[in-house]
Amino acid sequence: MLTKTITLTERLGEHCYVLAMTPNIGMCFDRSLPARAVVEFAESLDEDGVDQLWVIEDCFFTAGLSLAATALARTERLQVGIGILPAVARNAAITAMEIATLAELAPGRFIAGIGHGVQEWMEQMGAKPTSPLTTLEEVLTTVRQLLRGETVNFEGQHVALRDVVLDQPPAIVPPVIAGVRGPKSLAMAGRVCDGVVLADGVGPTYVRETIRNAGSPNNFRVSVFSALCLTPTQREAYELMTPYLSFQLTAQHPSIRAHPHFDEMVERFTTKGDAAIADFPAEWWTEIGAIGDRDAVLGHIEALGNAGATDVALFRSPTLELAREDLATVREISKHYRNK
Repeated sequence: MLTKTITLTERLGEHCYVLAMTPNIGMCFDRSLPARAVVEFAESLDEDGVDQLWVIEDCFFTAGLSLAATALARTERLQVGIGILPAVARNAAITAMEIATLAELAPGRFIAGIGHGVQEWMEQMGAKPTSPLTTLEEVLTTVRQLLRGETVNFEGQHVALRDVVLDQPPAIVPPVIAGVRGPKSLAMAGRVCDGVVLADGVGPTYVRETIRNAGSPNNFRVSVFSALCLTPTQREAYELMTPYLSFQLTAQHPSIRAHPHFDEMVERFTTKGDAAIADFPAEWWTEIGAIGDRDAVLGHIEALGNAGATDVALFRSPTLELAREDLATVREISKHYRNK
């Protein structure tokens, strides 16, 4: 559904939001966008000084490593992250080789996300592990060891490496973060890697809960993929994002279950269906995404930063036309914070 196109400057006017902690601002490159468009998006973000681009690897769409390599090659300062590489889709040693190569081609500009992968997809391609949590821990542990230049001997349930060492480990070891959700997986991430990448209706409450579940480690990176819908009025955004929230309430991922008003949202949704969603109070939407008018969008980003989010990558549109509108919005959001 298309809405009236207005610039963020018009939306923001003279309003100035002062953030106690401003996270890195970025954009997600949706899995369904044509691969060739990553050049346009990466160059546009880089030119305008936006911090990050996150490319999405889901089965069986476009490949994250190829997209990341292209984006890094066509930019000078843009950070590029992958959310996420399924742990079992590649051998751990090959994953480390790929990450090391990108880290050397673009020192300090690459962030590697590795996760369980959707288990249904893993089963489709004959790669479903018997223990996803153990497998992910083994992959994260050995990949990080290899990136540090260590000689790795490891015999686990899934990973088996014998005297493996990278010939060209990266001079600047990139962050390796886990795409995980549940408490056990988050605790594992806090022990063995540099941070986490969170998606699916993430709010500040879930960011705080994530950090606690990870054991509150020092310098722990929390990268959030946050839904974006910036419109002239709150109501318009809520109506546009009703299908998104309807899906989240039906799927009940841990991030949406952490919402302070989850039970009440489910009760209203169960009773009245989608019609109830657009009437949810504004403070409920702050915990769901960058959704609403200028104050709501900036308020959501502020709340995530204050909760401990390191990076906020905005997304909404799966079509190229709408994604280009979102690209312009993200560029102006980034400029707004740089100029405040």
